Parts: sequence; structure tokens; C-alpha cells
Amino acid sequence: MSKRLRSSEVCADCSGPDPSWASVNRGTFLCDECCSVHRSLGRHISQVRHLKHTPWPPTLLQMVETLYNNGANSIWEHSLLDPASIMSGRRKANPQDKVHPNKAEFIRAKYQMLAFVHRLPCRDDDSVTAKDLSKQLHSSVRTGNLETCLRLLSLGAQANFFHPEKGNTPLHVASKAGQILQAELLAVYGADPGTQDSSGKTPVDYARQGGHHELAERLVEIQYELTDRLAFYLCGRKPDHKNGQHFIIPQMADSSLDLSELAKAAKKKLQSLSNHLFEELAMDVYDEVDRRETDAVWLATQNHSALVTETTVVPFLPVNPEYSSTRNQGRQKLARFNAHEFATLVIDILSDAKRRQQGSSLSGSKDNVELILKTINNQHSVESQDNDQPDYDSVASDEDTDLETTASKTNRQKSLDSDLSDGPVTVQEFMEVKNALVASEAKIQQLMKLLGKDAN
Repeated sequence: MSKRLRSSEVCADCSGPDPSWASVNRGTFLCDECCSVHRSLGRHISQVRHLKHTPWPPTLLQMVETLYNNGANSIWEHSLLDPASIMSGRRKANPQDKVHPNKAEFIRAKYQMLAFVHRLPCRDDDSVTAKDLSKQLHSSVRTGNLETCLRLLSLGAQANFFHPEKGNTPLHVASKAGQILQAELLAVYGADPGTQDSSGKTPVDYARQGGHHELAERLVEIQYELTDRLAFYLCGRKPDHKNGQHFIIPQMADSSLDLSELAKAAKKKLQSLSNHLFEELAMDVYDEVDRRETDAVWLATQNHSALVTETTVVPFLPVNPEYSSTRNQGRQKLARFNAHEFATLVIDILSDAKRRQQGSSLSGSKDNVELILKTINNQHSVESQDNDQPDYDSVASDEDTDLETTASKTNRQKSLDSDLSDGPVTVQEFMEVKNALVASEAKIQQLMKLLGKDAN
């Protein structure tokens, strides 16, 4: 950390001493027990990092510390601060409470249901409210008041809001003003550093023009966060963006392992995906990398007491209700890939991301290249639900293998020079995920054709 945690700092959810984790998007510090619940919620609810054993971009950590020290937790516990809440029996968890059900129920109510957040008066048109909040956010990011901006985001302000009169986004404003911590907060909530304003300039352009070189470099890192994270997971290195190197494509320790016809067919299928579906798959793989790496840190930092039980293990990616059932099932099946299969998929995604960026820049396509490289934090677009299918994949949920042991084993294999033969290579699983995505796209195209016929 940039500074040692003061002894006065406590877990935001139960007030336990010496928190060792942080929820990046909530601006809070967490104890081990409460963090175990956060991890089960999924990154769309809470993005957790260990304060000491996880690499931190310095300004991202500074942003979380600033939010915590300025009372960000009061945003999520607003109504609990009212003395009347004590009279009604509503209270927050305490260190002596059991993780399940006491702490878990409180944390889900606090962050998933937003049960204690201050509510705005109801209006007939919620989109008008969101637009008003986004305009307030647009003007607030020029200052250093992070907690005000977090409060607006918690109420529904959009980090990527394009102001119709100003012709730019909040990230343009923050970059022009040199507000690097505001830029970090906006990026966590999905702001895209590659978005152009009405004059064709990006936030990176404004940061450079204003002489905010640290901010400009950080925005470039955020642009490539997805592919950087995947490359670092495999080989422990990141590209040198300052010198124009934006991709590292690791090689398998034994390239002959990837010569099967099934592997070639899977790679061809990946290349045939539309940019939209490719982006979704890349973001899902990023989430799986985060799950595996966080599991490794989790297991390494616990004392292997009663805390490390099956109730604290996250065996596969939690369901994101904003995604279709098909996509959620595909995301869960990623946990079943062994080290070699998963490394093959990651390398194929990195290779195709580079190919798509180069192809887009050569053709002069209007598609924003950063849509492919967008950080995983920008995952808040709502998808339609397929209510005829279960939320959870029964195959993933009923897995007979010891997933805790498998996750621990896989996460310790950061280098591809290590033993990658911890099981048979079943590229069919690889194909299954991609085929599900292709089927989803085909369904959408079929619906669009039907709608076109009806219109005629």
C-alpha cells in the first residue's frame, strides 16, 4: 500500500479490526470473513483486491483510500445512520456475527439490493432522473470530491454519459482538469478512455494537452487493461505502452500441443465471432482470470483454519443477472478448463485482439478499437434474460471434482514453463463455450429478420 493502514481502520461491513481486502468499486476496506461474501457476489457487485498481496496501480489504491477515509461507506449505509433504524431493529453486522447467515444477509442487502442507499423521490420517467444525475456527475468530476461522484454513481449516474450540450463525457472533463483519482473512479464504473468527444478528441488527448502526463499514461493502461491482465496472467509481463508496444502474445511451452484439428477449428470459430461477441468472450475470460488469481491470493493469505471451508470458495463465476442464461452458463464452464486449455484460450484471445485492432486501423472502420480492449469494469450494458433457462449451469454446479483443489493448483501455475499436463485436453469444452456464443448471435439475427418482415 502507499501507506500503512492505521489501527483505526475497520471493516466497512462488520467493523472488525485490521481489514486486509478492499472493494474497489465500493470504496471500502473489508475483513477476510466479509470479503468471502463479497467474492461470492461477483465482480458486477463488488471488485475485491487484497491490500498487500495484489498488485495495485498506485493511483487506483489512492482512489480507494480517499473514498474510505472520506466516508464512502455512509453511501451504502445511509438509512442505517438514522437513529430510527436502531429502534426498528435494523442494524449492521458486527465482528461476532456468523458469516452465514448473519454477515452474508447483511452484505447482500447492502450491496446487491442497495437496501440502505438514499433513494431519490420517485418520478414518472426514470431516464430523466438518470440524465439529471449524469449531468451532475459531468460537472462534479472537475473537482476532487470523490465521494460526491460515487454517490451520484450509486444513484444511477452513467460514467460514460455523453453530454449533448457539452459534446463530451465526464472522463473528458476529469482528464482536462487533471483529476486522476476521478478518472480512476470513472474507469471503475465503465468510462471508456477511447471515447471521442464532438471534436474527435479522447480523454487521453486532453490529458496530454494539459501536461497531465501521469494521467495520460494511466488512461492508456486502462484502455489496454483487459489484454494486459491476460498477458500478465500467463507470463508475468505487461507491454511497454510508452514505446508503442501494446500487446504481448505468450507462446505455449510446447507448441505441438496446439496442433489438433479440434484446436484449429476452435481458433477459426473464435476468429469468425463478431466484434461484439468477441468482446463479451474476452471480458468473460478476464473475469475467470480474476477469479483464479483472487483464489490463489485468498488461499495463500488464509491460516487454513475454519475460515477456509467450502462456503468461502468461489468454484466458478457467480451469475450476473444482466447477462443471458446462455452466457452465464458459458462463463461458469470456464472454471472446468485445465491449465493448458485455459492458457490456449487466453493466447487465442490475445492474438485475435491484436489482429482485430490492426485490421480495424487499416480499414478505417468506424468501430472503436477500444470496444475490443475495453476494461472489464465496463460491463454494465443490460442484456435480455432468457427466462426459459436456469440461471446456473447444472453441470458446473454439480461438478464432482474437487474444485477448490483444482483452483488452487491452477492458480499457482503463472508460468507456461510449468507442468501444463494436469489432465486430458478436452478442447470440446472450449468449443462448447464459443458455439453457445455463436448460437446466441444467430438467435438475435433471426429475431431481427423477423422484425424486418413484420415491418414490411
